[in-house]
Amino acid sequence: MLEDKQIKESLQEIARTWNEVLDAFFLKAGLQSRQILVLGCSTSEVIGHHIGQGSSLEVAEVLLPPLLDRAKQEGVFLAVQGCEHINRALVLERACVEHYRLEEVTVLPALHAGGAMTVKAWESFSSPVMVERIQGHAGIDVGDTFIGMHLRPVVIPIRIHVKELGQAHLTMARTRPRLIGGPRAAYA
Repeated sequence: MLEDKQIKESLQEIARTWNEVLDAFFLKAGLQSRQILVLGCSTSEVIGHHIGQGSSLEVAEVLLPPLLDRAKQEGVFLAVQGCEHINRALVLERACVEHYRLEEVTVLPALHAGGAMTVKAWESFSSPVMVERIQGHAGIDVGDTFIGMHLRPVVIPIRIHVKELGQAHLTMARTRPRLIGGPRAAYA
């Protein structure tokens, strides 16, 4: 577990690594305009605490702005998953909710009921809305937050050279349409 001084010293390294992760992720994810990118991030895990035991707005402030900027550049919707205390509900922009005709739910993310990333997303999005479920096209999971429930089938892992962000395990995925048919089926 990192101490406060170590956390502050490591935020610059975390930011540098995160930018590398985002470059590699967007290169491999192949997201198209208006698709959904799901982020699950335990800021606790990033700084060496157990998930849900040390939510850090400082880490969220380092991680969310570059991801949000990149999502806007790519023209994709960002969905930020909360923790189990809000049933893993997600913060989305209203435009995404309307585009995909998603059902809005009523809950406000808080530091210990949703987590630091959802709090920061709620503050940063222009018109934030909470939803309980989606089917995203790709995802980034920092700290084993288990975003799979919010991804479309079929999930394909994205592997890059970075395996951890700070002290947190890092996994990424994209999705593809199901392959259907039998032995005579052809696929593009």
